[in-house]
Amino acid sequence: MNVAGSAYFKQTITENPYVLMKRNLLITSLALLSTTLLAAEPKDDVTSAAKKLADQQNYSWKQTTENAGGRGFGAGASEGKLDNGTIWLSMTMRDNTIEAVKQGDKGAIKTQDGWVSMADAADGDRGPAMFMARRLQNFSGPATQVEYIVAGTKDLKQDGDVYSGDLTEDGAKAQLRFGGRGGNNGPEISDAKGSAKFWVKDGVLAKYSVTVKGNVSFNGNDRAVDRTTTVEISNVGSTKVAVPDDAKAKMK
Repeated sequence: MNVAGSAYFKQTITENPYVLMKRNLLITSLALLSTTLLAAEPKDDVTSAAKKLADQQNYSWKQTTENAGGRGFGAGASEGKLDNGTIWLSMTMRDNTIEAVKQGDKGAIKTQDGWVSMADAADGDRGPAMFMARRLQNFSGPATQVEYIVAGTKDLKQDGDVYSGDLTEDGAKAQLRFGGRGGNNGPEISDAKGSAKFWVKDGVLAKYSVTVKGNVSFNGNDRAVDRTTTVEISNVGSTKVAVPDDAKAKMK
């Protein structure tokens, strides 16, 4: 293009309102798209960190659940290990400590009378063994749980390696039901709200914490819940799980 042609082209771009409008619309659209993509990044980062943890063959974790005021159902501590699909759990509630193992859909619970199958414990009398068995039936490990928690957040904000945000109402209800996967089964929940925080190290989930509040109604009994659960991941790549022979014999 010669000099005159170039000058005419620049003048046309500058003076033509239609060209200016298309250019401004394009710039605005690109800015909105960039903002949307940036807003989605923190959730994507945490989901990716959880998936990277899930891709590990083995890891351990410690979980602490506390209720505001020191009272309420569900408080206690537990430890877990995952090794090539085998899950080991140890849970302490009040003065009771109970152990369990799971491989696929089969599992066993250790009681005062020895190991029993997960299925038999789940159908037994109410108590720590039944609670553990029912928890174990749908248990899949922290990595999967975090994906459900992230899906139930409104948005996340990043501050270094820490991501935090508020839960949606449905996300808070899911956590109050202990399952974390939503649905309408379980107690009636009202005034549900909560928040979540995730720590990521070298691109892999290292810790997370969930606080939920709400009113839970079960069998006509109403209870105000204000609970915080914190899970810390450790020994990634070096965790081993050895299933006792007595436990293997009861798995069905």
